[in-house]
Amino acid sequence: MSTKTKKIFLALTIVIPFLAYCIIYYAPIIRNAPFRSKDFVSFQYSYGLSRVPENSYDSKTGDYIYLNSKDSVIKANVRLRKNEIIFLHNKANELGFWNFPDLIANAGTDTAASKALRYHVVFQYKTKTKKVTYFDDYRGNDKLRNAAKQMFSLIDQTLNDAEERYGK
Repeated sequence: MSTKTKKIFLALTIVIPFLAYCIIYYAPIIRNAPFRSKDFVSFQYSYGLSRVPENSYDSKTGDYIYLNSKDSVIKANVRLRKNEIIFLHNKANELGFWNFPDLIANAGTDTAASKALRYHVVFQYKTKTKKVTYFDDYRGNDKLRNAAKQMFSLIDQTLNDAEERYGK
């Protein structure tokens, strides 16, 4: 057998079946992914020290309400661009946001009485919704804590950039 024939034989018996397997096995999984950017509807984000947060944003309406450094309530209408929403969706995928538990808090924490800063985000898609509440005093899994902090700081930064773009 010549080397060219060996290479063709190898491709036909190993590489081609492997590629076919990957396509047949993974295509439905990717196609039926529960959180796809094209199915995105809206997201709500809020944070504060109480059960009813002082700061909130709704991407559907663009309403952004927050307390500034002088404890004044600021109401603004801030619309995120399509690329900013896709960026947040991709970062959520990268950080494993879809696998976060619904509540990220210390064991035994009384969520109603806790004075820790709490963040709450809801990503709504056509067929699914992902809700996560994160307490800033969480001392559990370091990877989870760091990923949650990073996700919420990215949302804060994106909203601040969008607000600056629209003017105060």
